[in-house]
Amino acid sequence: MNANTADAKASHANASRVPVDHAHRHSLNNEVHARPPVPMRPPMRASYLVCHTGTVGAGANRRAINELAGHFGVAPPGADDSHYVADMGPFRVKWERHTEFIGYIFIADGAPDDSFSDPAIKLAPADWLAELPGEVLLATHVALVADGGDTPDHERISRGMFAGNVLVGADIAAGAGVAMTDFHIHGDGFSRLLVVNRTMSPSQAGRNIQRLLEMDSYRMMALLAFPTARALSPLLTEREQELVEITAALAGVTEADELSLLNRLTRLQADIESRYSSNNYRFDAANAYYTLVQQRIADLREQRIPGMPTFREFTERRLAPAMDTCRAVSVRQKSLTQGVARATQLLSTRVDMERREQNQAVLESMDRRAGQQLRLQEAVETLSIVAVTYYMVGLVGFASDGINQIQPLLNTGLVKAVSIPIVASLVFVVVRRVRKRMAKLIEGL
Repeated sequence: MNANTADAKASHANASRVPVDHAHRHSLNNEVHARPPVPMRPPMRASYLVCHTGTVGAGANRRAINELAGHFGVAPPGADDSHYVADMGPFRVKWERHTEFIGYIFIADGAPDDSFSDPAIKLAPADWLAELPGEVLLATHVALVADGGDTPDHERISRGMFAGNVLVGADIAAGAGVAMTDFHIHGDGFSRLLVVNRTMSPSQAGRNIQRLLEMDSYRMMALLAFPTARALSPLLTEREQELVEITAALAGVTEADELSLLNRLTRLQADIESRYSSNNYRFDAANAYYTLVQQRIADLREQRIPGMPTFREFTERRLAPAMDTCRAVSVRQKSLTQGVARATQLLSTRVDMERREQNQAVLESMDRRAGQQLRLQEAVETLSIVAVTYYMVGLVGFASDGINQIQPLLNTGLVKAVSIPIVASLVFVVVRRVRKRMAKLIEGL
C-alpha cells in the first residue's frame, strides 16, 4: 500500500466520524445556486410575465406550472423547488417563485425582423395563460439580436420598435452588449427590451438579460408602496393636527375633561397603530426591493451611450423620488405613532397621579373616621364597664340583703362600697381580654 492510498483511507475514515448534517445544510448550500440564468443565443425572443400573488397562493402557483408541464409531457418542479427550467418543445420556460410574486420567462429561438411582432408567449397555451393566478404587475417582450457590426441608429430603432418613444439604455457587460428600452407599455400590454449581443457568451447574455428583467420587476415591486404613501399622506396630516390639538389641550385640561381627552387620544392611537401595522411591511419591502434594483444596475456594468440616459440615471431620476416619498411617509407614520404614545402616557400619568391623590385623601379620611370610631369605642367600653359594674354591685347588694335575712351579720351598704373597685377591676380585665382576642381575630382575617 502506497502513502497516497493510506492517506485517502485515513481521510475517508475521519470523514465517517464527523457529526450528522444539520437539517438545513443542503438547502442552505444550494441557495447559492438558486435561480440560475438560462443561456441565450441570438437571435432569440423571450416574454417575461410577473404575476403579483401577495403572500398567499403558493399552492395555486405550483398547480399552474405543474399543469403547463403536464400539457407538454415534461417533469414538473419538485415540491420544494422555488425555480424551474424546462424545455417544452416549442419554447423553454423558466418559473421563479418569490415571496410576493411569480415570474415566468418564455424563451423561443429566432426573432422576426421587427423583433416584437411574434413574441414567445404566443407559443404558450392561451387558456392556461388566462387562468394564471395573481395579477399582472410586469409584462415585457425581450429581443436578443446579434451585432450587425455598424453603430446602432437609435432614432431608427426608436421609430421602428418603440413607437418613437425616448429610449433608455447603455452598453452593458463592460461593452460586450447593448440594452435599450422605453419603459412604456405598448398596445399589446407588454413593455419592450432590445439587447444587442456583441461579444457576450450565451451564459453571459442570459445573466445580463435576467438582471435587466429583475431590475424592472423589483422596480415595480418597490413602487407598490408609492400609492399607499400618497393615500396615507393626507390622513397623516389630519392625525398630526389632531395630535397637536390634543397636546395643546393637555396643558390646561381640567379634571372633568381628562377622561374624555384620554378617550379621544386612545382612539387616535388605535387608528394610527392599525395603519402602521398594515403599512409598515409595505414600506420595509419597498426599501428592500429598491436596494435590489440598485444592485442589479451595478451588476450590469453599464457604459453611457451618447445622447441616451443610462438605466441608473433613469432610475435615480424616476424611482428615487418615489422611494424618498415612501421613506418620508414611513418616518412620519412612525413619529406620529411615538408622539401619540408619549401623549397617552403623559395623560395617563396625570390621571393616575390625581387618582392617587384622591385615594390618599380617602385613606386619610378613613384614618380620621377610624380614630373617631376608636375613641367612640373606648368611650362605649368605659360606659360598658360602668354599667356592668353598676349591675354587678347591685347583684352583690341583693346577695348581701338575702344573707342578712337569714343571719343579720353584714352591712349591705358597706359590702356594696367594698365590692365596687373589685367588680370594676374584674370587668375591666375581662373587657380588655375580649378586645384583644377580637383584634387578633380581625388581623387573622
